[in-house]
Amino acid sequence: MKYQKIYTFDNGYGASVVWGPGSYGYDDKLFEVAILKGDEICYDTPISDDVVGYLDFAGVAEILEKIKSLS
Repeated sequence: MKYQKIYTFDNGYGASVVWGPGSYGYDDKLFEVAILKGDEICYDTPISDDVVGYLDFAGVAEILEKIKSLS
């Protein structure tokens, strides 16, 4: 089984939230978030320079709020 949800924000950024085989946290039932700029993964934000793994629901919500606030 795999879960993926794409979020887009008015600032041009977005997020891909994933849970599935190969994602960081899959075995622990935790999520991975990739920060997107347009349709591409963005590796140079103040939030992270890579995908962010091992997130519970609260961690995902926190990352999404940070992405939404990027300028």
